[in-house]
Amino acid sequence: MLLWLADLLSRDVRAFNVIGYLTLRAVLACMTALIISFVVGPRMIAWLTRMKIGQAVRDDGPQTHLTKAGTPTMGGALIIVAIVATTLLWADLSNRFVWVVLLVTIGFGAVGWIDDYRKVVYRNPKGLSARAKFGWQSAIGLVAAVYLAFAISAPDNLRFIQQLGAWAGSGFSTALSPKTDLIVPFVKTISYPLGAFGFIALTYFVIVGTSNAVNLTDGLDGLAIMPTVMIGSALGVFAYVTGNAVFARYLQFPLIAGAGELAVICGAIAGAGLGFLWFNAYPAEVFMGDVGALALGGALGTIAVIVRQEIVLLIMGGVFVVETLSVIVQVASFKLTGKRVFRMAPIHHHYELKGWKETQVVVRFWIITMLLVLFGLSTLKLR
Repeated sequence: MLLWLADLLSRDVRAFNVIGYLTLRAVLACMTALIISFVVGPRMIAWLTRMKIGQAVRDDGPQTHLTKAGTPTMGGALIIVAIVATTLLWADLSNRFVWVVLLVTIGFGAVGWIDDYRKVVYRNPKGLSARAKFGWQSAIGLVAAVYLAFAISAPDNLRFIQQLGAWAGSGFSTALSPKTDLIVPFVKTISYPLGAFGFIALTYFVIVGTSNAVNLTDGLDGLAIMPTVMIGSALGVFAYVTGNAVFARYLQFPLIAGAGELAVICGAIAGAGLGFLWFNAYPAEVFMGDVGALALGGALGTIAVIVRQEIVLLIMGGVFVVETLSVIVQVASFKLTGKRVFRMAPIHHHYELKGWKETQVVVRFWIITMLLVLFGLSTLKLR
């Protein structure tokens, strides 16, 4: 919106041309989302408190968590509001990738909202049934995957329609552009052609998997949001490189027309996340809830697919991956042998029950994520 206005005003005042710079808009998006969070946050927390939308706490977990019962939850709505409002202000709204990420974020957020609302307001401990929850996530992820399969390699909407028509007319067997190949980090010459079905399947699993991984990690004050901020910021760098012809050619990345605009959304994610952390830091005044965790995970997964960095996302999100694997291993072990591998899953609770303080677990997981993000960023040049 402001980009369009600045373009209009720049015809008379050349100083407004500066708004067209992507890096500036990404920084301004971060600052805007942060300010929105600071302004809206206290009001939203007060409203959640008045509505008695409080967190229920498991009685079989760490005893220190019992004092958190009743803390306002569903605060992830604050993050979504800040991201959406900021993106509408600073992003190029004619960019199709911007809308894909926004719609995935809102869609997953809506699924999380319904789940949280049923748990907290209707006092239904199951919330949205697992089948319905996964079904809606799958539907959103699949639609996004099919769209991105052709949007990534299409320079414009007309070309996108032509490619989609050719794919359908060939019995869904037409190969996609090399831009949709799976890129292997640290290796310049190796990439794996996925084909249409392979790309769609990979995209689906990345989006849905990342969404659920962030949700599983969101169990301690500030644990999930800071890694999200760091990973989102790093993906902003990848988005800028992938959408810039000069940098993409120099660093031997596929040039994805329009992907650079996602740096604005990444800036918004970072700003909104930091703003939320202000209220979510120990001891938390508000919890994110599924509404925020599912939305943020879906956004990160979608951005990673567009900038062709699925494996790098796996590296940078190592904490999310380990948290998810700990749940899978725990459930599988208990069903097969009747024994538990961890004292409690996800694994952050395991360390709490071993004697680590909550703040120790959180900060140490932050440090691990920071190292993994730096390792992921090194793939920009070490190829």
